[in-house]
Amino acid sequence: MSPSLYNPALPEPIVGIDLGTTNSLVAVAGWPGAGEAARVLVEAGGRGLLPSAVRFEGGGGVVVGDDAKERAVEFPLATVVSVKRLMGRSLKDATGDLKFLSYEVVEGPNETVRVRIGEREVSPQEVSAIILRELRERASRVLGVPVRKAVITVPAYFDDAQRQATRDAARLAGLEAVRLVAEPTAAALAYGLGLRSGAKRRAQVVAVYDLGGGTFDVSVLRITPSAGGDEGEGMEAFQVLSTSGDTHLGGDDFDYALMGLFTREIGERFFGGRDVGAELSPGVRRALRDFAERTKIRLSEADEARVEIDLGDGEGGAGAGGARVYSRVVTRVEFEGLIEGLIERTMVACKRAVRDAKRLMEGEELSAVVMVGGSTRVPRVRERVREVFGVEPYVALDPDVVVALGAAVQGSVLSGARRDALLLDVVPLSLGIETAGGAFAKIVMRGATIPAMASEMFSTQVDGQTAIKLQVLQGEREMAADCRSLGTYHLRGIPAMPAGIPQLRVEFRVDANGVLSVLAMERRSGKRLDVQIVPSHGLTRAEVERLELESFAHAREDMRRHRIADLVANSGLDLHWIGKQMTQHGAKLAPGTRAAIESAINELRDLVERAKDPARSDSVDPDVFHRAKEALDRASVGLHEVSISESLKEE
Repeated sequence: MSPSLYNPALPEPIVGIDLGTTNSLVAVAGWPGAGEAARVLVEAGGRGLLPSAVRFEGGGGVVVGDDAKERAVEFPLATVVSVKRLMGRSLKDATGDLKFLSYEVVEGPNETVRVRIGEREVSPQEVSAIILRELRERASRVLGVPVRKAVITVPAYFDDAQRQATRDAARLAGLEAVRLVAEPTAAALAYGLGLRSGAKRRAQVVAVYDLGGGTFDVSVLRITPSAGGDEGEGMEAFQVLSTSGDTHLGGDDFDYALMGLFTREIGERFFGGRDVGAELSPGVRRALRDFAERTKIRLSEADEARVEIDLGDGEGGAGAGGARVYSRVVTRVEFEGLIEGLIERTMVACKRAVRDAKRLMEGEELSAVVMVGGSTRVPRVRERVREVFGVEPYVALDPDVVVALGAAVQGSVLSGARRDALLLDVVPLSLGIETAGGAFAKIVMRGATIPAMASEMFSTQVDGQTAIKLQVLQGEREMAADCRSLGTYHLRGIPAMPAGIPQLRVEFRVDANGVLSVLAMERRSGKRLDVQIVPSHGLTRAEVERLELESFAHAREDMRRHRIADLVANSGLDLHWIGKQMTQHGAKLAPGTRAAIESAINELRDLVERAKDPARSDSVDPDVFHRAKEALDRASVGLHEVSISESLKEE
């Protein structure tokens, strides 16, 4: 790139980037020479969409975009596609995808995923960085200035590991990710600013249905214009009321459904009925995927599509000799039957998002459903959206580019080029720590507007404790074992003090990018721990469903277990301190008072021991437990008075 292209008099832009599973693109808004409106950056004779495909060549070279995708059948082992589905995930998480990928995926450090290209192993972040670098260089050439900053979109349900992986990819590409914005929020931003062209600007509640290549999100947002009049120029506020989704569901899965059909029938026709998915060569697997994608696209416009695949002579394993050609017609009805279950998974998330948003909608009605992502072109998807939401899907915006346009608008806001939009996103799942007895103490609640900050006070359970373990959790259940661990950290060097005396303040901070930091400080000693949470890999679909749906199914039992865990912890401290006072001053009490305290101690201690025993814990009634604790508190009032009196005498 020639330095003569640059104009140092122009301000530095902040571009918007949609880093997609299938395609990626870069846009800009509110920048001199590009106009105020957001637009996709395209070079002369080029396309806006950049296929998210990277081919690694001998000698260290790489090919990105159209050529890499179009020649993937020639270089199946060296061409990486759909890498977004591997970002921030473990090899175990990715198991379901492996049989559909032509390239080799292996396990790297800390259970993370690596792509093996010959003797070389590369991380998903490195592959994504190559795509981001290509977009950065494209933007620099089109705008004529160096581009170093970007707003990058991520699925709303990307967890801390996946968001951090995205930031790492940007850094490797020479970009500062000044903000990570949820994809449906970016789409709503592009949609909402478009309302200015209408006859009236009014508050609206909209849902954004975002079905991309590898991920699905749905968000419900309130778009509120300023009070400056119907034609006034004012601030547009975008408040996310709820969000739901699946980080492992998208158009790729539609392709995989067709691939599964093709491989089953190939096995039946040419391989004696056995499963040949693992036997097919990387080239055939890559060709099958291409045919599946083209069939899906064709069936969005026509009632049927013909598939014809030349398997070659003996290609894909042992079988009958001679040329083998797999040929058949796929109908739209047949395709819809294959993907119906996948579409219904998105509908479950939609219903959950609407239910959550109802609590904040103040009687408002949903006015629009904005369709985002190339997979929303599938007619059956639009039909089910219409049925579930009860409104006609809004398809006036190009579903492939709307996310990038929204990111560009946010970039212009952050650069100061425009001041007419405010984004208010939310935390998708509650965050907190494990407490005594294995309970989950939620500190930042699900649905909290980000950036968010919240804190709670805790203490120790053992005399002389000099270190405190903090297990950071994410989820909706009441017990730590049923939630997802984001990491375990230790605050060490606390002076030895009696149980319950240390004052531990735990503060959670979720920044504007949705990244979590935790500060823990023991107030008496000043000892502190300050960490940014970076777990080793992300949420699987099964984990998302468990974290959200099981929180409802097990709510009553979870609350009982949490309450008992708290009673065990608090009763342990009571028994400890009252026991000490009885040893020191019990002889000074009236016989009746001493007997009442001893009886209450024995009853409470028995309940604590039963609650700690897995074989007997189910028999413990939390109401009975609570009454026993209160009974000991009342019985020990006289003991406390004697203890205070004796302490005053000693002074």
